[in-house]
Parts: sequence; structure tokens; C-alpha cells
Amino acid sequence: MTYVIAEPCIDVLDRACVDECPVDCIYEGERSLYIHPDECVDCGACEPVCPVEAIYYEDDLPAALEPYREDNARFFAEPLPGRGEPLGAPGGATKLGALGVDTPLVASHPKPE
Repeated sequence: MTYVIAEPCIDVLDRACVDECPVDCIYEGERSLYIHPDECVDCGACEPVCPVEAIYYEDDLPAALEPYREDNARFFAEPLPGRGEPLGAPGGATKLGALGVDTPLVASHPKPE
């Protein structure tokens, strides 16, 4: 099991969760953050510090946010726009920095005016 970052994070990117994560498993896209499902140790440190309540234990995702479970995994398992290979399990977000790309679900989300 893992934690999932859902729609409320899009265009917020607060990063308080990144600072709390003891295993560096929260990666930054262009408009959202993503938790690597295999690197997450299910400690829950990220959840209470999220100012927009975008982080859920995967079994606790509200029905309306269910697509974000697969979307978080897709960020690592499928090639992202402009990248030839899937990200895979790079072993920590810090060394990669902001990736500047998102999954199609996040990229298609309406931008705030």
C-alpha cells in the first residue's frame, strides 16, 4: 500500500510533504507532486502537513479521486511527455529535481485563471 497525491495538489505544489518525507519518494512534476508507490514506506508523515489535504492513504481515497491512484503510479511506469523512457524507480526525488512534466490526467486539468 502507499499514499497518493490527488487533484487538490494541482497548481499548488506546496512541498511541505517533500520536507517531511523520510525516504525522498515525492517527485515534482510541472503542476503536481507524485508519490512513488514502490519507494513509499507508508509512514504517513506527508499526510498531515499537506495544506490542501491532497494526500490520502490509497485505501482511503474518496471515490471522486480514485483516478489519482493509477495516475501516481503511471507517472513512474509510463514514458512521460518529452521523456523516452519511464522514470522507473530512481531511488529518490532530490537527485532528479523538478521534472517539468505531468501525466495526461494532471496536464489536462483546467488551469486556474
